[in-house]
Amino acid sequence: MWTAVVAVVMVMLCTSMAHSDVKPQRDFNLQRFTGRWYRVGLAYDSASFVPYREKLKASLGVVTAQANGNVNLTMWDATPAGCHSKMYYYEKTNIPGQFTYFSTRHNMVKDITVVETNYNEYALVLKHKVFHREYTQVALYGRTQRLRADIIQKFKTFALLRGFPREAILTPPAADNCPPSPSG
Repeated sequence: MWTAVVAVVMVMLCTSMAHSDVKPQRDFNLQRFTGRWYRVGLAYDSASFVPYREKLKASLGVVTAQANGNVNLTMWDATPAGCHSKMYYYEKTNIPGQFTYFSTRHNMVKDITVVETNYNEYALVLKHKVFHREYTQVALYGRTQRLRADIIQKFKTFALLRGFPREAILTPPAADNCPPSPSG
């Protein structure tokens, strides 16, 4: 009994420490980060997400900087019911590259950290929240829907180091016509 309790506590401590050591992109530049980004990779190990893994498609987001340093993110996701958009409002923190937002779905504040980006090709982003247990997502964003193999590997390695099992690290196929093109 005590061995199981100690093991659970150790895992929780290691998980908390693993996320607390994540720092945002050095000298993060919000203006360079704005624009179109495709979510081409996702690491997420929530049990409720498992049935959707095979249905996931790359999604498109547009990051718009506000004058006060906050960010609006419009995301389009291809679902079996069609292409749907959602707006997220990220509030800046005192640390450039770190944001918070209020999740209406979970009725709580979540943290967003831009861990690494070269601005013109890819970005690694960590989403973290505490909700009955710690939940974390790692996302790989690209300016295009296809990224170099070394960038995909960097994303997978980062997710593995954060404790994600291999089966929870996804690189979904491109979404067709989501959002719909002006001509179609």
